[in-house]
Amino acid sequence: MAPKIYSLLEKWPKGTVATMKFLADSGVDHKSASYHSGEGKLSRLGSGAYVRPSDEVRWQGGLYPLQTQLSLTVHVGARSALELLGLSHYLPMGKKPLIFLVSDKKEHLPAWFTRHEWDARINHRCLSLFTGIPETASTSLDCGGFTVKASSAERAIMETMSLARTNHEIEHSHTLMEGLITLRPDVVQELLTACTSVKVKRLFLWSAETSEHAWFSRLDPSKVDLGKGKRQIYQGGVYDQKYKMTIPAPEEQPDV
Repeated sequence: MAPKIYSLLEKWPKGTVATMKFLADSGVDHKSASYHSGEGKLSRLGSGAYVRPSDEVRWQGGLYPLQTQLSLTVHVGARSALELLGLSHYLPMGKKPLIFLVSDKKEHLPAWFTRHEWDARINHRCLSLFTGIPETASTSLDCGGFTVKASSAERAIMETMSLARTNHEIEHSHTLMEGLITLRPDVVQELLTACTSVKVKRLFLWSAETSEHAWFSRLDPSKVDLGKGKRQIYQGGVYDQKYKMTIPAPEEQPDV
């Protein structure tokens, strides 16, 4: 048994959680895991999850096995991706930062992850926002010894707009858009074409055009299905004839 646990420890990135699936694939079954836990070589985090006894595992180390060992679609998304990419100066309230994790389809995160007291407040959302996602719409965040997947800026701002419900959240998404001067128009175009939300597509195009970004002129909105009818996206405000939706009145919009 000993050689298997040592081989496991060699390929197990420090600061991450090891699921029972990972242990079993490495030749360490439930009985062996319990034995090594008693011997102090493993520390049980929850049902089906272990950490190194000396490791300080942060939320990124909990996300890592969800992506690499359990093959879930969950990733750092929405405004959290923008913040960690250095594209937002949002200051979180409270002692712990709020981290948005987004799944591309309906999926449940394991109990050991949802019940653990991480160093961040985790907000997990399931979005079926795109019919297809290009590889260029994902990026990797370096966590020191391992990486986790996150949305690219183009994808993250669309996820942010999808989650925006209140006037304040819509205004904040527009503020974020103002700072996204280097979005890649080819990636934006592909995502907009694959986007399933009329609200997101209209809000994105209006916000980008209003922000007067240079890359906006390289988009082809005629290839984006904006649906039919009016949308009351912003409560109150004014009606925008071009995108057929309510938007913040000029005095309510942030200065560009």
